[in-house]
Amino acid sequence: MGIGRIGVWHPLFGRAPVQAVRQAAVEIEELGYGALWFGEAPGSREAFSTAGILLAATRTIAVGSGIANIWVRDATAMATGAAAYGEAYPGRFALGVGVSHAPMVTQRGHDYTRPLAAMSAYLDTMDVAARDLPFSPDPPTPRLLAALRPRMLELARDKSDGAHPYFVPPEHTVLAREILGPGRILAPEQAVVLESDPATARKIARAHMAIYLTLGNYVNNLRHLGYADEDFADGGSDRLVDAIVAWGDADTVATRVRAHLDAGADHVALQPLPPDLRGGVAQLTELAAALDVRPGK
Repeated sequence: MGIGRIGVWHPLFGRAPVQAVRQAAVEIEELGYGALWFGEAPGSREAFSTAGILLAATRTIAVGSGIANIWVRDATAMATGAAAYGEAYPGRFALGVGVSHAPMVTQRGHDYTRPLAAMSAYLDTMDVAARDLPFSPDPPTPRLLAALRPRMLELARDKSDGAHPYFVPPEHTVLAREILGPGRILAPEQAVVLESDPATARKIARAHMAIYLTLGNYVNNLRHLGYADEDFADGGSDRLVDAIVAWGDADTVATRVRAHLDAGADHVALQPLPPDLRGGVAQLTELAAALDVRPGK
């Protein structure tokens, strides 16, 4: 699947008015980015709906769910939906799946007690459902897991095509590649702010990070990487903020992207942090030259 080395992750692909999403998708494709990634969370569109909007609006760019929540639809629906897009848009759709987070899952009435076991069983059921389909996408639709900690990364290695980690610094990419080994896709997300004033950049970064520092999956992963209580207090220490959000001029941000690639990432999904799609596209336009992003590359 041709996702290129640099893509774009944006929550507003699933929330902004459809016409604004279509326009942004076309402009990002024309800039030469390789993939469009989106989330599925309370307040956003259902994942396959968002994917359909993005795929229909564009011609060649890949589209990936980052992630489709396993508690929102059963495994058969997930498998058949992914296969349908794989057949309709050959080589352009990647299915990222994840267990989400305890507060969001229990709000839907599900039991989050054993998320790793739930994911493993879900993937097995997906495989059974895919074998029963009367058609088979060519090429097959890649399946990635929202994997952070070692055991979920091992599951990504053993039962999927790779991992799509979110809210991670480059040192996590090193760990993920070691566990995944060769031959598995590693596509981390990287938040970015084109702002060189430290106080301003960190203020924007902390606003972005606030919700994630309340979620155990992200905090526990950062603890595993060596961050401690003092890093999570008061909106995040400068050390943590600077690790999670790449800020500065375009060349500085490009250096962070290269750090992920050098650490073993195949693809890095940039999340620009302006509060609207127009601002995000403007920053992606400025970054394109520093990242050597261009059509057909």
